[in-house]
Amino acid sequence: MTTLSTPASSRTGAGQRALLFVLAGNMLIDALEVSVMLVALPAMGRDLGLSTLGSQWAMSGFAAGFAALLLLGPRLVARWGRRRVYLAALPVFIAASLVGGLAHEGVLLIVTRVVKGMCAALTAPTGLAIISTTIRPGAEQRRAVSVYSLFGAAGFTAGLLSSGALTELSWRWNPVFPAPVALLLLAAGARLIPRDTAPPPAPALRTTLAGLLRDAAFRRSAVCAATLNGTYLGLLLVLTHRLADQWGWSSWRTALAFLPACVPLALALPFAGRMVARFGTERLIRAGSCAAALGCGTALLTGAPTTYATGVLPALLLVEAGFVLSFAALNLQATAGIAAERRAAAVPVYQTAVQLGAVLALPVTAVALGGGHRGALAFLTALSATGALVACTARPGGSGAAP
Repeated sequence: MTTLSTPASSRTGAGQRALLFVLAGNMLIDALEVSVMLVALPAMGRDLGLSTLGSQWAMSGFAAGFAALLLLGPRLVARWGRRRVYLAALPVFIAASLVGGLAHEGVLLIVTRVVKGMCAALTAPTGLAIISTTIRPGAEQRRAVSVYSLFGAAGFTAGLLSSGALTELSWRWNPVFPAPVALLLLAAGARLIPRDTAPPPAPALRTTLAGLLRDAAFRRSAVCAATLNGTYLGLLLVLTHRLADQWGWSSWRTALAFLPACVPLALALPFAGRMVARFGTERLIRAGSCAAALGCGTALLTGAPTTYATGVLPALLLVEAGFVLSFAALNLQATAGIAAERRAAAVPVYQTAVQLGAVLALPVTAVALGGGHRGALAFLTALSATGALVACTARPGGSGAAP
């Protein structure tokens, strides 16, 4: 593991908090990137002449870039060190944001989204690794990881609201919006992130994957997390086009309508540890997977909605309940049975699976939308039901308790 020039024991509390907020702030803009384009998709597609399938790549392109580079990230870190990789990725992220806002071709915009996803694949796991080596293990580190996760949930909400407000002006502001935040983090990170004194060893990818695929709890967590992420983003894509194209809602009104799909997770994350300690990971994952499947099934069986309160809100609340119940439990179960020295290699594999859920689900959802909303909802119901089946057929074991 990397050793750092400023050990945890010698850093002041204020210095640790400042470093934590810089790294967690990067998680905020990574999550923001997932949602900041959502409400803008219809307007962006019309302006650039993109179909529903083409415009969805503004979202899934980011996830594809993230997934593509996650597994190669540890090798780059092994060669250049965490600090260099982290600080090098942010300027590229900023440049891609600016180019995306100026793009007049759909292909160029999508390329910038892929590049930004690749940058996020370097900064998010590297930031979490820096936290693990600069903050004392135990209660302090658990609190730090909670703050890191909370910033991610807050980033998704902020991105959604920003997407609604900025699209009212022009969708071109949406891809640019994260750039000033990233610039501030770059300036603060250059001052606060400690220097590496020794590069971490790069894990053997083939050996890592082989070992993880033999771990039943890891496989289950990866599949359930991938189906949950794909279901969630797919449902938001369906509802975005329904509210904008069929109901004629403004981007700002659509963004407000989606708040029940993101605010509860941000409010629940501080209590996630208590939930896991009381109910165990297995029960929470099963309940969350079933809630997501029930949400999609409800949207499918009720037919075309006539009002937001009866036709849209129930599905949003149920799928969001899936995240509230199982988000932390999935993250904990994925690595609970893995030796501490192997967890740093396991986390990128797990995160890759999560991103692949979006990469695979969003294009299929967009294609199905071409035949009507029911086809898209049928696919999402089947996807979420698959996650629920995997969760509910797991053999009971030690992971049912809090790890």
